[in-house]
Amino acid sequence: MNQESTTPDLDKNDFLLSVINGFEDGKWRKSEFRKFIFDNIAQTGLSAEERDNLYSESPYTSLTESIKNLRLVDKDNGKGSEIAEIVLYGIMRYHYHALPVVPKIFYKQNPNDNAKGADSVHIVLDDQGDFSLWLGEAKFYNDIADERLYDPIKSVFDTISTDRIKKENSIITNIRDLEYVIIDPNIRKKVQTILRRDTSIDEIRKRLHVPVLLLHECSKTNKATELTEAYLNDIKEYHLNRAQKYFESQNNKQKKENIHGYEHIQFHLILFPVPQKKDIVNWFVERAKQIKEDA
Repeated sequence: MNQESTTPDLDKNDFLLSVINGFEDGKWRKSEFRKFIFDNIAQTGLSAEERDNLYSESPYTSLTESIKNLRLVDKDNGKGSEIAEIVLYGIMRYHYHALPVVPKIFYKQNPNDNAKGADSVHIVLDDQGDFSLWLGEAKFYNDIADERLYDPIKSVFDTISTDRIKKENSIITNIRDLEYVIIDPNIRKKVQTILRRDTSIDEIRKRLHVPVLLLHECSKTNKATELTEAYLNDIKEYHLNRAQKYFESQNNKQKKENIHGYEHIQFHLILFPVPQKKDIVNWFVERAKQIKEDA
C-alpha cells in the first residue's frame, strides 16, 4: 500500500493525507486491500484483552471473533461504513503509530448505538512522555463531490462538541483497554488523569486531532492500470482540490458554530480512492458471512 502525505496551502492545523493502493498485472491490487482490512479488523472489532489473548491462541480465531461483532454482516445500514472504520484503524496504526484505546466496532454492537460517538478513538504518544487524543470519522462514498462533504463536516462538529468529547473521555478512562495498550504505568496514569471529567475541555482541545477518512470510488483509479506519474499527479491534484473545498466548508461552518478552542485542534483529511465501492462492499459482506457461518 503506497502512501503520500502532503500539507496543502491551507490553515496551519489542516492536513491532507492521500493514500493509494498499487497495481499488479494491469489491475488494482484488490488482494492487498482485502488483506489490509482483515489484518486490521481486530483493532476495532475486539477489546484489547481479547486481541491479546486470542491472537496468541490463533490469528484465525482473532479474525472470526472480530467478524462476529460486525453489524454490516447482518444489515448493511452504513453501506460500507464498517469497512471505512477498519481502514481508518489500519491507517492510524501504521501511519500515525496510534494506540487503539477504544475498539469502536466492539463497543457499538447494539444496533441502536451505531451512529453515536466518533468512529475511531486513539492515543498517540510522543517521545517526551506526552500524548495527543485522536477522535476520527470514517465514510465510504460513491464519490467526493461537494455535496458529499457536508455530512462528514457535520460529524466532525458533533465530535468536537464539549458533550461528545467528555463522553469519549469517559469511555476511555472507564474501560480496561488502556491497561493493555499503554504499558508504562506513569504515562497511563497521566492519560487517565488528564482525560478525567473535571479537566477543562479547553485543555483537551489543545491535544485533540481529528482524522477524517473518506474512502471513495474514483473513476481515475478505475481506469488506471499502473502507478504512472500521470495517474499519481492526477490523484494529487484531485485530492488537493477536494481538501481545499473540504476545509473551506468546515472553516466556514466554524464561523457559525463558534467552537471555543477550535484553532488548537488539528484536522487530518485522509482520502483513499478505490475503483468500485459496490464490488468491495459485496465482497466484504459475503466473505464476512461465510467466515461467521463457518466459525
